[in-house]
Amino acid sequence: MALKLLSLKHLIVKPVNGLLRHSVQNNITFNLKGFSTTTVTCVNFFNKLPAEKLWKSVTSVSNAGAKKGRGKGAGRIRIRDLNRGQVIGVGKVNMLWPGLSAPVIRGRELLKQQRLPDDPERMEKLIKLRDSMTKFRRLKLSPIERGWSGSRMPGRSIGAPDPVGEDEFVGFDTKVLQLRSLLLMKGSLGRTRNFQAMVVTGNGQGLAGFGLGTAKEAPAALRKAKNRAGQKLMHFEIYNNHTIFHDFFTAFGKTKIFVKKKNEGYGLVCHRAIREICKAIGIKDIWAKVEGSRNLQHIVKAFFIGLLQQRNHQQLAEEKKLHLVEYRAENSYFPKVVASPSVVRTKDEIPKDETLDFTQYVMNDRVILRRKKFPRFYETMPHYKIYLKKYEKYRNHEKIRLNLKVEYGEVKSFLTDKYPEEPQKEA
Repeated sequence: MALKLLSLKHLIVKPVNGLLRHSVQNNITFNLKGFSTTTVTCVNFFNKLPAEKLWKSVTSVSNAGAKKGRGKGAGRIRIRDLNRGQVIGVGKVNMLWPGLSAPVIRGRELLKQQRLPDDPERMEKLIKLRDSMTKFRRLKLSPIERGWSGSRMPGRSIGAPDPVGEDEFVGFDTKVLQLRSLLLMKGSLGRTRNFQAMVVTGNGQGLAGFGLGTAKEAPAALRKAKNRAGQKLMHFEIYNNHTIFHDFFTAFGKTKIFVKKKNEGYGLVCHRAIREICKAIGIKDIWAKVEGSRNLQHIVKAFFIGLLQQRNHQQLAEEKKLHLVEYRAENSYFPKVVASPSVVRTKDEIPKDETLDFTQYVMNDRVILRRKKFPRFYETMPHYKIYLKKYEKYRNHEKIRLNLKVEYGEVKSFLTDKYPEEPQKEA
């Protein structure tokens, strides 16, 4: 008669006082002192049905539900073999289990459960098997290669454009500005999906261009856009190799951009798409404000239009037929002639209503709207004036003492003119 080995989950052990009985599923009775076992069948939804029917209940949608638009994402669920890599008796610890990982009898020897010495090769194979069961993990990108938002394509570099014949794009780099999917409805094909990419390429020395590409797959769209950008290069002059020549206003559609020239070391304080364009061209210091529509394609086109419309200093001097003079704070506002026209107008030849302010002229008489600065809440309170009067003598103490000695030859109060001190009487 064959015997069965039952796992603990099939047995419930109950102590019985003074009785010697034990019942098993195959009607074989063993005498165990003080205990009795009863067979229990554990049946539920998950172990009653096979794996295929369980996966079908998760991934499938009824016809009525499909008509209502339910289960649109159910088709993306992949049926996985949950038992993949699971071998009974094999684990992290190298154990010998008779009947599972080894035979019960080897020759004339009856094997017993025991722990075997650790095997490094076995652990490596086990780790690879476990990793193959887990989800697909993307390669972790370095912060330099990462785009604007994690591992998405916008903001990432895709290299130089493909060479055209014998001409190669040496020193060029291409940055992705936009990658989106387009759904087109056609009468014959129905709803079709395309990918559209927008990139900018440049060598950082004044040559740059942007391009659009559309294809069925994202890599093909990026390649098309990159090559078109390389075929439509534009040259831009850079003032002192770090900024633009003057402030300007530009617009495309409902998008408006105000751009300001900044000193060296200021940086690129602007929209992220404009920042990538400036890096491709070689502009290092700029300030830009985008107003109206934030359509990325309109922002790129508006900024390129503004760069193409800017004039250098000599062209501005020839337009106005006047000398162009620069004042800098670091030079103590000493006037420096930057450009001179071939023919200079006299003072009498200049009309009274002509715009002579440089910033207003290059901005086409447009002014950036600035919010009114209201005083801080504590500045309107009466005790604030008392506070200023009390601590006035301590404000910039060392600097004020030096200025007083230079201007007046002595150190005296700021309020001396308003409240002159009484002359001291000689004793």
